[in-house]
Amino acid sequence: MALDVLTVAPLYQGLDINKIRLIAQTTKKSTTPPKALIPAKTKLTTIETKRIMSVLDETIHKVELVSLLSHAASDSKTSEGMLGPDIAKAVREHEDLCQTFLGRVSYLQEEERKLKEAEEFEDEAWFRERLFAMDVQKSQLPPLMQGIKESTKNVVRLLLSNPQAASLLQAQTLGRSKEAQCFIDSLVELRGFLFEKLLTSPMEARDKIQFIQDITRRNRRHQEIIDTLENELAACVRNRNAEVEKENFVVQELKNHLHQVLRFSENSLLRTKQEAEKQQKADFRASQARVAAVQQEILVLQSQFHNLVMENRDTEQALRKKKYKVETEIENWIQKYDSEMSEKQDEYEELDIIHKEEQLQLEELKKRYDVLVEEFSQIQAEREILAKKRLEDEQEMVRMVRAATLIQALWKGYLVRSMLKSKKKKRGKGKGEKEKGKGKRKGKK
Repeated sequence: MALDVLTVAPLYQGLDINKIRLIAQTTKKSTTPPKALIPAKTKLTTIETKRIMSVLDETIHKVELVSLLSHAASDSKTSEGMLGPDIAKAVREHEDLCQTFLGRVSYLQEEERKLKEAEEFEDEAWFRERLFAMDVQKSQLPPLMQGIKESTKNVVRLLLSNPQAASLLQAQTLGRSKEAQCFIDSLVELRGFLFEKLLTSPMEARDKIQFIQDITRRNRRHQEIIDTLENELAACVRNRNAEVEKENFVVQELKNHLHQVLRFSENSLLRTKQEAEKQQKADFRASQARVAAVQQEILVLQSQFHNLVMENRDTEQALRKKKYKVETEIENWIQKYDSEMSEKQDEYEELDIIHKEEQLQLEELKKRYDVLVEEFSQIQAEREILAKKRLEDEQEMVRMVRAATLIQALWKGYLVRSMLKSKKKKRGKGKGEKEKGKGKRKGKK
């Protein structure tokens, strides 16, 4: 813009050539734009930044799922086949709550409109009753809103626990409203801003602020130069218009004088014509001299203009070369970025395929694990029953052993006692026979 102003300004100025050269020199020095700052890092390195981006990505994913619930609820048969009976039921319940809430809100709005139209009956009893009923209806809205929030959380939790259903629902992008899509686009744009902000280091942030300040100062300086040149151009135009008005005024006075002279007489008309012709010739010669001087001045200004154009053209050529060099560097960086991103995308797709296969294997293993858990529970129950039975048998065996031991002890005690009794009897009989023998022996003596 400054170069365009410099190329036009000399056509209207004839006296401030040195000033124009000074301005051209200052703009020539300041035409090199400062280099735009790009973050040096292209990936997040710290755990905190990765967590922040993961939270934002999860939020965007949940918002995308929530924005498609109304579309899924509108087509219940397709949604039940696509999402499953549990999720479809939760979506229908959520949609019923939303419709109930919207119906109550529309009803309250309609009632408020009617009450505003009937403000002149404020003192009537029915008016106060309707106000009280509206307050009661409004008091019922917060629990309903809380229920909608809870149902939304429940549906999102079910969708996140079933990635296949979530992916099928997310594929239905045509069912999303414009407002929801605009909100999601805003979140994606916020993610880009946040990603760039997290990639920018404090030094880069200060450099960026300095870059913006430099651009602002350059713009302000260029605007001041433009204002100065425009003021000088306006002054030159005013001077030229003043000279033209003066000449027009002189011509008009001559015409008036000529008209007055023509009214007097033919002799005076002839004399006036002769004097006018002489004056015209003199004016013509003077005008030719002025035209020659003006043309000479125009030639000088054109040469100066040509010199300024050549200087600015050299500057522009240098700037174009620099711009071409920068554009080629940017193109190379873009190609390098595209190649790296394509490699990363291929790697991501391979990892995604492996992840899906592992997910399917995990599902199969989960099913097998559920079957094994059920069989293990049955085996465990049978083992518990067998253990109880074995414990009862062992206890029964212990009781039987104790009983047998007690019986054997009693029997041994009985045998011992019976043996002792028999020995006592034998001993008593032996003593009686001895005493009888002694008596007999005494009787014989």
